[in-house]
Amino acid sequence: MDGRSNDGVIATGSAQVRNAVVASGSNARVDFRVTERAAAEGVDGPAPTPQEISELLARFIGELRGSDHPEREDLAEFAEDAREELAAPEPRTGKLRRVARALVEAVPGFTALASLAVTIEEAVRGL
Repeated sequence: MDGRSNDGVIATGSAQVRNAVVASGSNARVDFRVTERAAAEGVDGPAPTPQEISELLARFIGELRGSDHPEREDLAEFAEDAREELAAPEPRTGKLRRVARALVEAVPGFTALASLAVTIEEAVRGL
């Protein structure tokens, strides 16, 4: 880092979401770093289970259907497919990663959905 203290999120640009950090406005940027020590200590705790990820997806679907996103029903169906994949005896992680990435890319202007989509994407990476 550059030695400056971090007193919160500095938002300069259109919405960007990384991990638990959200920045919005023109030219938004988020600089999120995990130190090697923190990564080695597993500061985020154990990896989420497929059931926990499925619950996140269910929450995403509920919030999506309550939104005014123009493609909400198609995206909800896509997310529901991911829930079905998670219920499989051996979920295909490649497919789940692609779905999670697509959800993140589909909701950038919807901050609550974007934050939840990033949480899902991070959880899927832990599988």
